[in-house]
Amino acid sequence: MIENKVLAIHGTDNVGVMLADVCKGEKLIIAGTESTAREDIKFGFKIALKDLKKGEHIVKYGCNIGIANRDILKGEMVHIHNIDGLLGNE
Repeated sequence: MIENKVLAIHGTDNVGVMLADVCKGEKLIIAGTESTAREDIKFGFKIALKDLKKGEHIVKYGCNIGIANRDILKGEMVHIHNIDGLLGNE
C-alpha cells in the first residue's frame, strides 16, 4: 500500500493531486482510507478522494475548479473528460 502519493491541502478538497505515477489496481491511502486506483494516473493529475455525483463541484486547494459532468468514483482520474471547468468563467 502506498501512502503520500496524493496531495490534498484543504479540508474541503474532494480531489487530490498525484505526487507520483500510479497504476490501475494500486492500493493507496486517500483521505485517510484505503482505496484502489481505478486507472493509471500520471504525476500531477487529479484523483477523486470520494465518490462525486454529476453536478457536484470539484474542489482543489480549497477552490471550486469545475463541475462533474458525470458520476466519478473514488480513485478515478479527474480531468477534462469528466468535469466542466469553471476557472476563467467566473
